Amino acid sequence: VQLQASGGGQVQAGDSLRLSCAASGRTSSRNVVAWFRQAPGKERVLVGGIVWSDDRTDYSDSVKGRFTISKDDAENTVYLQMDSLKPADTAVYYCSARAGATIYRAPALYNFWGKGTQVTVSS
Repeated sequence: VQLQASGGGQVQAGDSLRLSCAASGRTSSRNVVAWFRQAPGKERVLVGGIVWSDDRTDYSDSVKGRFTISKDDAENTVYLQMDSLKPADTAVYYCSARAGATIYRAPALYNFWGKGTQVTVSS
């Protein structure tokens, strides 16, 4: 399984940004695709995730109502639409994947990781 994240950038508070995670490889091994983020000096935390086989999603409380995860089956791509961005959303964002059908919050439970993409939100 390979994951390629893209779409980061520098925006103003209140702006929107969409990240993409292009996935390849064995589909059963990447049935759960999750986005994590890591701010400087902080632990990597779950932003949200999607179960590929049934479109279930889950989000952290800090982004619920502002961020939306979706997928494009034809493109094998998962998107993270981020609206109403805040300076607190500034972090390196990673997409990850694992088998199964549960969106776990612990990064150690994910087998596959893409390179991070930087999101910077200025006030």
